[in-house]
Amino acid sequence: MQLKYESQIREPLVDGNKNYHQVTEDIISPIEAKPGKLWYVGFFISLALLLFGVYSVYREVTYGIGQWNLNKTVGWGWDITNFVWWVGIGHAGTLISAILLLFRQGWRTGVNRAAEAMTIFAVMCAGQFPIFHMGRVWVAFFTLPYPNTRGPVWPNFASPLLWDVFAISTYFTVSLLFWYSGLIPDMATVRDRAKTKLRKLLYGIASFGWTGSTKHWQRHESLSLVLAGLSTPLVLSVHTIVSFDFATSVIPGWHTTIFPPYFVAGAIFSGFAMVQTLLIIVRKVLSLQEYITVGHIEAMNKVIVLTGTIVGCAYLTELFVAWYSANDYEQYAFFYSRGNIFSPYGWSYYGMMFCNVVSPQLFWSQKLRRNIAFTFFMSVLINIGMWFERFVIIVTSLYRDYLPSSWPYYYSPTIWEIGFYLGTFGLFFTCFFLFSKYFPVIAVAEIKHVLKTSGENYKAKVTPIEELPASEFAHEYAHVAQPEHGRASSGMEH
Repeated sequence: MQLKYESQIREPLVDGNKNYHQVTEDIISPIEAKPGKLWYVGFFISLALLLFGVYSVYREVTYGIGQWNLNKTVGWGWDITNFVWWVGIGHAGTLISAILLLFRQGWRTGVNRAAEAMTIFAVMCAGQFPIFHMGRVWVAFFTLPYPNTRGPVWPNFASPLLWDVFAISTYFTVSLLFWYSGLIPDMATVRDRAKTKLRKLLYGIASFGWTGSTKHWQRHESLSLVLAGLSTPLVLSVHTIVSFDFATSVIPGWHTTIFPPYFVAGAIFSGFAMVQTLLIIVRKVLSLQEYITVGHIEAMNKVIVLTGTIVGCAYLTELFVAWYSANDYEQYAFFYSRGNIFSPYGWSYYGMMFCNVVSPQLFWSQKLRRNIAFTFFMSVLINIGMWFERFVIIVTSLYRDYLPSSWPYYYSPTIWEIGFYLGTFGLFFTCFFLFSKYFPVIAVAEIKHVLKTSGENYKAKVTPIEELPASEFAHEYAHVAQPEHGRASSGMEH
């Protein structure tokens, strides 16, 4: 008789009749098999985009920032728009890994590995935009705070642009450690199943000699909790600091104290949408529907509804503050530059409002929250809307400045700006395709950890505590309180 220590109302996190060996087979087998045609098609399309992006950056570095269509008023265009967008994409991974781990949310186990990888690749894409926006990238080391003989050339430590450097590099480092430390038990499993000496050697080096002993598991869990504790404030701080790039200025449309929480909510909103996009594809291509369940998809859609509603409140708050302030410049920025459908960039504001505020409200319907095709469509739509948001904030606040003589300038990107953006997509998906080929996209060890409490076939067998006699309860409780450590994913199959 098995003791029930999870609510029967909650749906299983692992569907089907699974045991430990079957979990390993389902998740590790795609790594050991040769990729299918779809993988190669996607990989080579990504590689082509990446090469186009490399050439676009070459043009900008060789011939100067004039290759981009920046002008007198719009000094930040597609480059900083895309920088903020990619940083936002990178938020959901650490949120799922760190905050949901600290709150003991079991549903994170099916989605956290892919979300962590997404974070790392998105931050890699984001970091390129400010570097190449500098123009003369070969003197980028001038920004580093080290003693020099060039005189008083020191970074301005009061500038949020410098805070960005420290915040994003710290975020990237901690996220990378979190992702890699979680991979170690699974790479040991791949090592133990390897058929060739080279494969066994490489995965053996990558797994740092993991044996699945109790001591290894204790150290692994301690490290996970420490990194989760470090990551949680980083989730809040990174996009807060990115918002300071705008909020600490005096430009109407930027100078607002609501930006930090508004940016953080928007980042989580767009990040979860990108996780949905990737996982829906992964679960289909790798046949992982029993591990990335409809329940996982629905849980993430609930977060999307929450953060989308917060973002909608922030938009309305901005409009209210502009009206209530009676500041002519603020009101012009919000009610003409953005809010007027007939203004030059009015289309982007209304596109943003529809994609980010109106459309996510459809997820109040449980039927739509659990519809895979609709969720995929919405996840793409939301990220288009979040790109519009960053474009609206940057361009509509800049294109009409205090000098009407500069108003005729209308900003639109050149092919090389678009190429740079497409190149980051190429980098992102090239990395993600390689990740899905050589690493388990689901955490095998964590799935095994929740299998006997949340697996479909185990939930069907459990006996409620209230129905057990006192003697049996004591016996069953003793069994639960002393689990076998390290067995689930030491790589040994019984």
